[in-house]
Amino acid sequence: MFTPLTGRTVLVTGGTKGIGKGIARVFVHAGANVVVVGRGTEAGDAAVQELGSRASFVIADVGVAADCERMAAETVERFGGIDVLCANAGVFPDAKLEDMTEADIDAIFATNVKGTMLSVKACMAELERSGHGRVVLTSSITGPITGYPGWCHYGATKAAQLGFLRTAAIELAPKGITINAVMPGNIETEGLDELGPDYRAAMEASIPQKKLGKVEDIGYAALFFATDEAGYITGQTIVVDGGQVLPESPMAMEAM
Repeated sequence: MFTPLTGRTVLVTGGTKGIGKGIARVFVHAGANVVVVGRGTEAGDAAVQELGSRASFVIADVGVAADCERMAAETVERFGGIDVLCANAGVFPDAKLEDMTEADIDAIFATNVKGTMLSVKACMAELERSGHGRVVLTSSITGPITGYPGWCHYGATKAAQLGFLRTAAIELAPKGITINAVMPGNIETEGLDELGPDYRAAMEASIPQKKLGKVEDIGYAALFFATDEAGYITGQTIVVDGGQVLPESPMAMEAM
C-alpha cells in the first residue's frame, strides 16, 4: 500500500483540459488539494466545477516568470504550501520545417521549455519546505524517442525537457525534491473526434494494445512519482504508450 496523499497540495500547470485535467482528477481522487493553472478563465472555472471542492484555479501564463511566481504564491495562500508540481503545460502546433517561422519556434519553446523551467524555479522553495517535494514533467515519446512530420519544433521541446530534468535532478536532490517525467504516447483528449474516424483508426493500428491511452493513465504514472514510496527515484522517465514505441516496423504489427 502506498502512503496516502490526503491533504497534500498539488499544482498542475495546463490543468484545465486534456492530460492536465486528467492528472488533476487522479490527484483529487487520491485526496489531494489541487490547483489547476491555465490561460483561460472560462476553461479554468469549468475544470474546477468538474473536479470538485478540493480543486482551485489560478490564471497564469507559465512562459512569464512573474505569472509563475504568482501561481506559486496563490497556491500557498489557498492551501498552505506546495507538495507536488506537475509541470504539464504545453502546446503542440503543427508546422513543417520549411514553413516554420521564428515566431513559431519562439512560442513553443516559451511554453514547453521556458515554462517548465520557470514553474520549477517558482515552486522550489515550497517544495523543499514540504519535506517530500515532487516534480513531475509531462514530456512525450515524440522527440525523445519518435518523430512525426510537422512536429520537429514540438519534438525538440520535449527532448529539451529531458535534458533539463537530468541536471535539475542533481540540483534538487540536496533539497529533498525529486523530479521525474512521464512520456505519453497517443492519448485520447478533447478534439480527437474533429480529426475523424480514419485518423483515430490509424493511430490505434500503430499501438500493440490497439487502443488509445486515457488521460488518467498519465495521471496514475504522475501519482506514483508523487508518492513517498517513489522517494528514491529521481531524474527518470516512464513511457506510457500501450507499447507504441516497440514495433520496429509496420510489418511487426501485421505479424500479430
